[in-house]
Amino acid sequence: MAGEIPDLHAQERTGTGKGAARAVRRAHMVPGIVFGGDVDPLPIQIPYNVLIKKLKEGRFKSTLFNLKVEGHDDVRVICRDVQRDVVKDLPTHLDLMRLRRTTKINLFIPVSFTGEDVAPGLKKGGVLTVVRNEIELVVTAGDIPEEVTVDLSGMDIGDTLTISQVTLPEGAQPTIDRDFVICNISAPSALRSSEDEDDSAEVPTVGETEAEGDEG
Repeated sequence: MAGEIPDLHAQERTGTGKGAARAVRRAHMVPGIVFGGDVDPLPIQIPYNVLIKKLKEGRFKSTLFNLKVEGHDDVRVICRDVQRDVVKDLPTHLDLMRLRRTTKINLFIPVSFTGEDVAPGLKKGGVLTVVRNEIELVVTAGDIPEEVTVDLSGMDIGDTLTISQVTLPEGAQPTIDRDFVICNISAPSALRSSEDEDDSAEVPTVGETEAEGDEG
């Protein structure tokens, strides 16, 4: 995560339990809890509109925030869960975890692709198939990358790109040991159909084989 750590403002929540949480939601707030860091959990609430805006901006769960709650020291947190209403799909509760800058955590980081305009396989009409549009990495809380960049510029039709061919952000490593596939470039469907037809034409039918045998 490049640049300055963004602030996330919240208020301390005085009541706990389902009744108190419902009262918070009626006040257009979203209840939450801050846990971890060897201190007691802190019940909080965040204005509904603020949280919705943050969620729409994207990558809310992979962003390190500087949590500011009046009466408490600022603390770095990351979202571990946002519970939603099963019908309306609106946030009803969030869990934030306290982190130190050196804390190692597992996060899914989005993948971005470059070099599409010069990739030989794509220029020939090949089709890019993305197997993973995000990768789970072990990263340091103080240096969470925005994305993992994958360069397609050298890929031709039939090529497959795996995680070992990707330059990961410094200090990050995949959670999976095997060399898994990120994407591949396959032949366009029209070319595949043509090749299949050519293969079929080269294989003699049973009748043709028998006829050739009779002539001998």
